[in-house]
Order: sequence, then C-alpha cells, then structure tokens
Amino acid sequence: MALALTGIFTFLFTACGIKDSEEKNSIKIAYLPITHSLAVLEEAEELEKNSDGAKVELVKYGSWPELLDALNSGKVDGASVLIELAMKSKQEGAGIKAVALGHKDGNVIVVSNEIEKIEDLKGKTFAIPHRQSSHNILLNDALANGGLTIEDIKITELAPTEMPSALASGQIDGYCVAEPFGAMGVSLKAGKVLYSSEELWEDSLCCGLVLTDKFINNKPQDAKDFVDNYKKAGANLDKEKAKKIAKKYLKQKDDVLDISLQWISYDDLNITKETYDTLVKKVKDYKLSDNPPSYEDFVKNDL
Repeated sequence: MALALTGIFTFLFTACGIKDSEEKNSIKIAYLPITHSLAVLEEAEELEKNSDGAKVELVKYGSWPELLDALNSGKVDGASVLIELAMKSKQEGAGIKAVALGHKDGNVIVVSNEIEKIEDLKGKTFAIPHRQSSHNILLNDALANGGLTIEDIKITELAPTEMPSALASGQIDGYCVAEPFGAMGVSLKAGKVLYSSEELWEDSLCCGLVLTDKFINNKPQDAKDFVDNYKKAGANLDKEKAKKIAKKYLKQKDDVLDISLQWISYDDLNITKETYDTLVKKVKDYKLSDNPPSYEDFVKNDL
C-alpha cells in the first residue's frame, strides 16, 4: 500500500512539474486577424520551430471589446491591440504596459469613387472601427486639411469586415480601418485611397504590443525574450514573408494582400517618447481622452 501511494505521489508531482513547465514556457497573446498583427504571428511561427525557450499561444478574437476583456481580466498575458484602447484601459486602472509597436504606417482613408477631395465628405457618412483608435485621429487630421471638423460629417462605428460592403452599397461614403479591409474596398473597386497615414501623420502610432504587469513582474526574463524576439521577427518580416503569414492567418485573396502590404512595414518597432507624446497631444486635441497615461507610466522599453 505504501509503495502504491509513493508511486501515485511521484506521478502527481511529476505531472505537476510538467504542467508547470508547460505553463512557464507558454505566453498567451490575443490578436485580431489583421495585417497589423503580423509581427506577433511571425514570432509565434519562428518560436514554434525552436525546441528551446518560450512558445507563443495565439488566442484569436473577433472584435476589440472581446480582446480588451480578455486582456484586462488577465485571461491572456498580452495582446496586439489598438494603442488608444490600451491607453484607455491603463487610464481606467488596468495593469498593462506597451512594450512595442505593432507596425508602422499601414492605414488609409478610403472613400467612394465620387469623392474627389476631403471637402466632398461634408454631410456624408464615414465609418471608423472605434472612437478610441488612430483611425479616428487620421480622419480628424484629414478633415482639418480641408477646413472641416468631425461635426461636419456623420460618424458611424462599424465592424471592419462590414466596411467594404457598406461602401460598395452606398451605406457609407468612406472609412478608415485596420488592414486588409481598406485594401478590400480598393480591390472591389468600391472606392479609392484619398490619403495614406504617412501623408497625414508621419510616424503615426496605431496598434501596439501590450503585456500585463503580472506577466512582466512574474516572468521578467520570458517577457524580455519575448519582446526581443518580437522585434527581430518584425525586422525580418519582408513583403514575401508577410504575405505568406497573412495568407495562413487572414485567409484573404492575393490581390487584397498585395495592395495592403504596400502600405505597411514592421521594422524598428520601438515606441519613442517623441512619437508617443505626439499621440497624446492628438488624443487630447480630438477629445478621445482628457487624461491619457504618460509615456513613463504606460510605455516600457527597459525589459
């Protein structure tokens, strides 16, 4: 009997050890299937090939509210997320830090073929995915170019997947959203690009890689290795690799991806104080938030 119990306890302790080891080496990262998440998807692929070190467990969500709920409740260790949404969560007390950019550039303002200039949007309907987004900021920047404000147009929030068809049907007159949905509207010939993000806001911030304080504090080495590998994955993500990984996870047509990947890059994903402070100013100017977190409180570059 004693021998049997010893065997049982040995098995249980061994099993627990395996489980602990697996948990230690698994990093849960939430994402949406968009081109803005390709760096973290590429990193997961690269780490899967290596026998040693941490692995990324990708957790796909269908909407930003679902993803934010998982991040803020600690169901995941981090996320590729709209940085303004993460800033708002931080402002409301969530224990999270932005550790890198998701991408550079990669946003466009798409309008119906009848729109020739930004002034033509006056009185028209324009879609954004969320008020707390760089897409909202880019729209405000574009309107300012034509002497307009957000009050001069009708704003609606739509799911990204609905925007190309809404433009094609005439339900909306333009939109700005994460890729590849801008490219889809162009591919369908439902609309055209009026502005790219770099024309409106040089070095614009959009999606960011965010980790929870709990993960950073409990597993600092894993967090550091993860971010280092993430930045390397981004630096090595050329157009060919990006298209390959996008086809696997995004399930989009070749022509859509070819258009979309012209507008985006993943090199140098550090969040600098200068670019973040510019974002904070725009967030305040366009009334997305009156008290966004400071660079020192929200951004962590010293893992």
